[in-house]
Amino acid sequence: MGNTVRLTVGQALVRFLDNQYVERDGAEIKFVTGVFGIFGHGVVVGLGEALAAKDHGLRFFQAKNEQGGAHAAMGYAKQNNRLRMMGVCSSIGPGALNMVTAAGTATVNRIPVLFLPGDAFACRQPDPVLQQVEIPHDYTNTASDAFRAVSRYWDRVNRPEQLMSALINAFRVLTDPAETGAVTVALPQDVQGEVYDYPEEFLAKRVHHIERRIPTKGQIERAVEMLKAAKKPLLISGGGLRFSDAGKELETFCETFHIPFGETQAGKGIVPWDNPYNLSGIGNTGSLASNRLAKEADLVIAAGTRLGDFTTCSKWLFQNPACRILGINVASFDAYKMNAEPLIADAKLTLAALVKEAAGYRSAWGGRIKEVKDEWDREVDRLYGEEIPPGEDGKPLLSQARVLGELNDRLLPKNAIVVSGSGSIPSDMQRVWRVRVKDTYHMEYGFSCMGYEIAAALGCRIGFPDREVVTIVGDGAYTMLHTELLTAVQEGKKIIVVVLDNAGFHCIDNLQHSQGITHFGNEWKQRDEKSGRLEGAPVEVDYAKNAESWGALGLRARSSAELAEAVKQALASRKAVVIDVKVGAKTMTGGYENWWRVGTAQVSSNTEVEEAAKKMAAEVAKARKF
Repeated sequence: MGNTVRLTVGQALVRFLDNQYVERDGAEIKFVTGVFGIFGHGVVVGLGEALAAKDHGLRFFQAKNEQGGAHAAMGYAKQNNRLRMMGVCSSIGPGALNMVTAAGTATVNRIPVLFLPGDAFACRQPDPVLQQVEIPHDYTNTASDAFRAVSRYWDRVNRPEQLMSALINAFRVLTDPAETGAVTVALPQDVQGEVYDYPEEFLAKRVHHIERRIPTKGQIERAVEMLKAAKKPLLISGGGLRFSDAGKELETFCETFHIPFGETQAGKGIVPWDNPYNLSGIGNTGSLASNRLAKEADLVIAAGTRLGDFTTCSKWLFQNPACRILGINVASFDAYKMNAEPLIADAKLTLAALVKEAAGYRSAWGGRIKEVKDEWDREVDRLYGEEIPPGEDGKPLLSQARVLGELNDRLLPKNAIVVSGSGSIPSDMQRVWRVRVKDTYHMEYGFSCMGYEIAAALGCRIGFPDREVVTIVGDGAYTMLHTELLTAVQEGKKIIVVVLDNAGFHCIDNLQHSQGITHFGNEWKQRDEKSGRLEGAPVEVDYAKNAESWGALGLRARSSAELAEAVKQALASRKAVVIDVKVGAKTMTGGYENWWRVGTAQVSSNTEVEEAAKKMAAEVAKARKF
């Protein structure tokens, strides 16, 4: 049977995590490098005791909010293209539930994060314990069961020996390109400290080989047939292309066949913006160039994308009746979407194979690609130079698009990693951000989770300490969750946080007003005593001063000159920085021949709402049904 080592569950868990490696294309990489957590009572004396020891190589990061810690771990894994990851631990009850949102974010975005929530006593002797949720009809159900709905794999270790099968299955999923996401292993607090004689084989170094799934001869033949039958093919660059490291193959494929491509949020930036076939973002937050050609396309090559409603404009964008879809994806679940011809294989290998097997083919787009790209480039230049009137106080204001232009074109290093994730900023960035260096565009938009941005920036900086990491957030996202700014200060990990303050949730206010509803509940205004509504004086916040209270450097800007000076100081700083930039409300970019289906009220006392519902129904009729 071999030798054994007598360890607690917590100690065995730490030793196991410390010995996990991945290998891809011949390169071996240490997979688990650390753990984020908050040591509540349900974890501190069990797993916490093991982490406190000095006999392992895992670094512990003290989160300030469990969700923030988990988002930092996700940001770390995402920026490392899923080849490195971290775990996240918490107490039971509130601490565990604080991580559920982050688990959903990781699963939707297919990013490996190991969640280790504390749990109620398996022995039940002291029940109900502090922070235990009791469900009278099912006593096996605890707060940790909430992770079931948002985890790719879920388990609970009720006996020490169960840890072995639980962790083998956990890493089966975490290292699978098609299945990865949040993995939850719930740890009852008594079991964490219980002892067992673990086989040395279980604790030894383990290398998980990430094999590229090779496309079959039949798959390539069917794809070539579809390609050669198409006159106007268009490719969608999804996150799977980035995780497959398929940037060069994408360039070669598009140049060989004269095929344009639009970028999803996750697939943006694997090829520089000025590539002649790169039309920037596609879909509801896409560019004029991508959306125009998407409507004409007779073949859509959905490469590594989950075809979310923002990418497809709620299945409305591909309006050519003859349009077919080829789904290239390692995940069959995604490859079959929208009645596509599924090609379930690695994107890098697939694009290379198509270049070889479809030799001689060339699309009929002709000069149309350059025409729409040039028109879009001129529009971006206009937005980058946009001037807007001063605010009500007579002081200058910047437009949101102008700030992005200044940062992108003039102020930030071209290899700076830029992070965002919610509100109107991702919409603008998908359209107008010009990526010069690959893998520097870091956007969480699968879940569009407010509060991801600052924590994820910390995760990026931990993974890439020699790069500037800049997160661009709205005031809404900043107030939602900025606790890990303190962790960045504590760790000495400099991040630059650019807060675009337009005094409200204006992304949603725009959506609300576009459907005929009066401005309600989204602008940051004080309550008016007469009306009883939030329509009084504006709420003014000094985010720079807030940052200073955390120990960061606080800077302010209301003009291009002030922004340039603030960024100069931020780049020179050795500690975390927050730049408070006052921007005009409604100065984000508008839509570009896009549409999005929302649940507009069909009956209302407001005639504008009913009219909006009629327009919505008319557009729904144009969309694909499945």
